[in-house]
Amino acid sequence: MDVIANIPTVAHVIQQAVAPVFLLTGVAGILGVLTNRLGRTVDRFRLLRELNGAEAEAQHIEMRTLARRAHWIHWAISLCTTCALLVCMSIVAMFVGVEFAIDLSDAVSLLFIAAMLALIGGLLCFLREISLATGIIAWRERP
Repeated sequence: MDVIANIPTVAHVIQQAVAPVFLLTGVAGILGVLTNRLGRTVDRFRLLRELNGAEAEAQHIEMRTLARRAHWIHWAISLCTTCALLVCMSIVAMFVGVEFAIDLSDAVSLLFIAAMLALIGGLLCFLREISLATGIIAWRERP
């Protein structure tokens, strides 16, 4: 196979891979937010766990909420990481298909659909965690 003739084909695959790469950047940003929220949740839980006596009893509900938040953040991080891995696999499948002249379009499509489903799941878990986080705030009506 002529190397010069393959350059436009590879360039075309690189162009097609740009959108998933931008998606990876967005998912990386979401993962950054999620890991920061998890760190803050764990830090708050540790602080409350060190309390003694009546103080500890008063904070029991908040500690349960923090544990539930950590659970939802964990799932959000896992699903968003899965999304990133699936996007990477779809990019690899594109290049493997071109390099070995194999039609992997079905595999690329399925990987990308799975990535989007994982991202949707991760964002739903994030939404639930946000709901739990704002649920412990006592809302007051302003006059």
